[in-house]
Parts: sequence; structure tokens; C-alpha cells
Amino acid sequence: MIETFRNILKIPDLRKRIVFTFIILALARVGAHIITPGINTEVLAEQMRRLASGTLFGLYDLFAGGAFRKAAVFGLGIMPYISASIIFQLLGAVVPQIQRLQQSGEEGRKKITQYTRYATLGLSAMQAFGVAILLESMPGVVVNPGLGFKLLTMISMATGTMLLMWLGEQIDDRGIGNGISLLIFVGIIARLPAALANEWLEFTSENRDLLTELVLLAIGFGIIYALVALTQAQRKIPVQYAKRVVGRKIYGGVNTHFPLRVNTAGVMPIIFAQAIMFIPSTLFNFFPDSDLMITIRGWFSFESLFYWVIYGLLIIFFTYFYTAIILNPVEVANNLKKQGGFIPGVRPGKQTAEYLDNILTRVTLPGSIALALVAIIPYVLVKVFHISYAYASFFGGTGLLIIVGVALDFIQQVESHLYMRHYEGFSRGGRIRGRR
Repeated sequence: MIETFRNILKIPDLRKRIVFTFIILALARVGAHIITPGINTEVLAEQMRRLASGTLFGLYDLFAGGAFRKAAVFGLGIMPYISASIIFQLLGAVVPQIQRLQQSGEEGRKKITQYTRYATLGLSAMQAFGVAILLESMPGVVVNPGLGFKLLTMISMATGTMLLMWLGEQIDDRGIGNGISLLIFVGIIARLPAALANEWLEFTSENRDLLTELVLLAIGFGIIYALVALTQAQRKIPVQYAKRVVGRKIYGGVNTHFPLRVNTAGVMPIIFAQAIMFIPSTLFNFFPDSDLMITIRGWFSFESLFYWVIYGLLIIFFTYFYTAIILNPVEVANNLKKQGGFIPGVRPGKQTAEYLDNILTRVTLPGSIALALVAIIPYVLVKVFHISYAYASFFGGTGLLIIVGVALDFIQQVESHLYMRHYEGFSRGGRIRGRR
């Protein structure tokens, strides 16, 4: 491991890329602490502590790296860009014009990227306007409420989101790793010191014994190991390419494989399921005196078995739903047929699509169940060990999935640079696979 880090420092290009990436991430964290003008921060902290607990606002604050609860200029985080990207990804399945752009190579990708940026600006402006209204509804938070504050908040937060998007693209071009994923990653990691400090206080005040901490540590390592295995697990479908003679050259005639990942959908099913499960708690903040909302909130509380069952089922459903969106067996079968590839024992075309769809359905089931278990683990730990949710969230759920996935991507790209220059990577037994 030490030799690997030495090799990284020996490669000027790789060293510059890593340093550049860290500088950009540090700048992103600075922006998360610059508060939007016209806000009383002390009153805001107290109001947000109540509002962001177990609601959609809390989920949003997770992806904004804690900037949302501070109403910082980076308070919207990179979520408007991710939302715009998901919208165009879903539109590609139903709108022929978008679908043609997705299939038209580099030129089509550039146009979709441009449209995504425009959509990001519009979404961030609308969300910033909603945040301004929310802040004005909190007593004593806004110093001078009115149209001027709303416009200032819209400009500040929308500009912050566009700047974050640009920083992410700079990491893609001049740094290393996926820029957008790394921005989310560093925002989640920024919560870890506070969670550890709080747990240390619990331990030193004898509210938690040493055995409990050791058990939690062992559980944490076990979950991370299982998540790495889940992220990298795949079913390899053998593919053969027929030989083609073009002029005096022979192309094809090779045996390879098509990987079907156990967790093709990534972290998106948990995000979708959490967003739906947090809706009742969010609505309760706006209708606190409603008897119906009080009853519904009881069903959707963390202590309710109903919450866990519905949450798990939603994750399984969204895993299949999102997998079907991003991986179309018919499209894969057609591409194989065009390139002269085929699966041994399966006829090209329709039968190949049915074969891939059958395998994908079976492979996705254990992946979806594993995702549901990972998502539920933090709530189980809170109930069994009586630890804070801020600390338990690093043992599973959305945050840990993102941390493990982004870390694997980052290590995989560093290894690619090392192997290109004939150096050993982090794993001597073979290359680490990222999420792609």
C-alpha cells in the first residue's frame, strides 16, 4: 500500500490531477459555509434542527453536505443537476427525439448535456424561490423579508448550484474521478467528524461501554465488506464475435463477456424510496394540528414496523424500475447483432433480448433485497444500540452506498493511471472494478 502511494507521487500527471481534485473539493466545502445574505443564523439553526429531522429536507441536506440547513449559497447542492439528468434519462425512454439524441453518439451527448444545464438553471431558480418562501415562513429567520430577499436568494443559490456543476465538470476534465459524485461524497464525509465526536462524548460519559463500541466497529467493517462485494458483483454473459473480412484485414473472431451487475440501479432506488417515505413527515410540519396527519405520521415513524416493510418493498420495486430504465435488453441485443456478436446457444435478436431480460430479472432480485437490507440497517442499529441516527447513517443507507461506490470509482481510475505506466495498483490480486 505504501509503495502504491509512492508510485502515485512518481507520476507527475496523476499527482497533478489528484491535487487539483482535492483543491476543487476544498473550494466546494468553503461554499457550503458561506451563508445567503439577510439571514439570522442562530434562529435558522434552531428552526432547521426541528424541520430537517426525518423529512425530505433532511434527505436534501444529506446531498447538499449540510449546506441546506445553513441556507448557504451552495444550499441546493448539486441536486438540481442530478434531477435534470434523471429527467432527461427518463424522457429518453418515452420521447423519441431525446432517444435519438442519446443514440447519435458524441454530438447527441453534447446537446443533451447542454439541455441538462439549462434545465439545471431553471430547477435551481425554482427551488431557491421555494427555499426563500420557506425561510420567510420561519419566525425571526429573515431580517428583511420581501421580494428583494426572494430575488437575492434565487440569484445566490442558483449561482451556487451552477458553480458546483462547473466545479464537477472541471474535476471530470482536469482531475480524477467523477466530479459530481465526488462533490456529494465529500459532503457526506464532512458529517463524519461531528458524528464521531458525539459518539466519543457518549463513550466518555459512560453512556456507552467498550464492548458496544467494538461490536459496532465490527458491524461497520462487515457492512462495508458486503457493500463492496455487492457493488462489484456481476454475472458475466459470454459473447462471441464472428470473423469479418474487410479488404485485407480480418475483424472480430474474439470471445468476451457482457457484464450484468447485481446492483445495476446503484443508490437511486433508496433515494426514490426515501423521498416517498419522507412525504408524510414533511406534510406534518405544514399541518401539525391535523388528526389525520398525526395518525399517518405514526404509521411512517422510524419505530413503526409498517414503515420498514413498506420502505423495503419500495426499494425492491424501484430497483427493478430503474434497472429497466437504464438497461434495455432489446437495445443491447440489437447492438450485439449490429456488431456481429452473439451469445452461444442463443439466436441473435428477439431470443437474445428475452434471454438477457430473464437473467437480468433473476440477478436483480438478490441485489434489490440486499439494497433493502442495507437501507434498513441504520434504523435497526438506532433501535438496538440506542445510537444517534447521524452516527448510524454511516453503517448503511444512502450515505454509505454513495461513499463505497464513489471510493471504488476513484480507486479504479487511479489504478488505471498506474497500470498504464506499468505500476502495481492497490489490489495485487487484480484490478478493482468501479460502478461503471
